[in-house]
Amino acid sequence: MSLLPAEAAEVAEVVVRVVVRDLTPADLPACSWSGSATHLVKVARELERAQAGEVDYLAVCTPVGLPVAIGGVDYQVTEGAGTLWQLGVLPALQSCGLGAVLVGAAEDRIRARGLRRAELGAEESNPRARALYERLGYVAYGSRPDAWDVEAADGSLRRYETMCTLMRKDLSR
Repeated sequence: MSLLPAEAAEVAEVVVRVVVRDLTPADLPACSWSGSATHLVKVARELERAQAGEVDYLAVCTPVGLPVAIGGVDYQVTEGAGTLWQLGVLPALQSCGLGAVLVGAAEDRIRARGLRRAELGAEESNPRARALYERLGYVAYGSRPDAWDVEAADGSLRRYETMCTLMRKDLSR
């Protein structure tokens, strides 16, 4: 068996159409890439809030319906704005534009409710996410600490603490 040198490797571009739709409870088993079992239980609770109209929870899906990016818009956090949260993209597909598709769809949902501002918090330890949001027109306006429980490998819960840069975007344009 012989291997080709790296410079002889073929590069091909593959274009896959995606669709953005509401995330459903049936999608959750396919979203294990987004976090622990504890996280998915929390997402399931958010889907109940979506049924009540308090949030939208979106999925960017492949042609066979598999979610490759998910995230929510909470309309209860700040009056007059939709707050984007729990945004995530399947790690193998990060930097392929799916995050931008997800954020754009979330902004469309916010506009559809007659709101003209989107807000989010970008972890200061995640400069790639902040750079994406800035490219999409978000502007920093402050910072605040945030924390949530995460499941360790042994199944125990620990508190994750972080500092977030608060960002917003005017959607009236």
